[in-house]
Amino acid sequence: MTDQPANPDWRMGGITVPEVEDYLYAMLPPRDEVLAEMEVDASKNDVAIVGPAVARVLYQLATISGAKKIFEMGSAIGYSTIWWARAVGEGGRVVYTDGDAKHADKARRYFERAGVSQRIVVRVGDALEFLSEEKEQYDIIFNDVDKTDYPRVFRLALPRLKTGGLFITDNVLWSGKLRQPKPDAETKAILEFNKLIYESKDLFTTILPIRDGVSVCVKK
Repeated sequence: MTDQPANPDWRMGGITVPEVEDYLYAMLPPRDEVLAEMEVDASKNDVAIVGPAVARVLYQLATISGAKKIFEMGSAIGYSTIWWARAVGEGGRVVYTDGDAKHADKARRYFERAGVSQRIVVRVGDALEFLSEEKEQYDIIFNDVDKTDYPRVFRLALPRLKTGGLFITDNVLWSGKLRQPKPDAETKAILEFNKLIYESKDLFTTILPIRDGVSVCVKK
């Protein structure tokens, strides 16, 4: 198993108190060699990943819902993509999207080593553009793109999500910065997004205060 940094960047913090955060991560079972290496890679190279606590939630949601088609927006080196691909199982399909070709190349190598490359379609470019071109509906759409794009993602995702499908978004509590008196552009976009998903008559929404906040919306 690859040695983990004492406080990897993907933990983030700012939502739960440090003692609770430490406890939650200490309780997690060890990851396999590929995932553990990806966690170290992400921390050393300042690459955003959801980390293992959130990844387990994603895996559970996909498994419980019986998801077979997942569209992931903002996949980076493919950490969460592997969790999704393992959850959908044989015959399932996960669409990976990222604007960085180097991230995509690295992700492909990780997918091969993890034994899930046959379940993943890699698309390099603008995730929002790719989603806008989709004609089919997905079981899960996972949103982890640039935060200023979150309101646009909301409008694009709903028509491309099946009834009963899940629209899941990372970083919706934004390290606790949502109550600042003068929010920046990213924070304003997240505030708008959270208002949209809770007020939507087409969604049933819950925000989970884990890591940096994960919203889980069910399409009615």
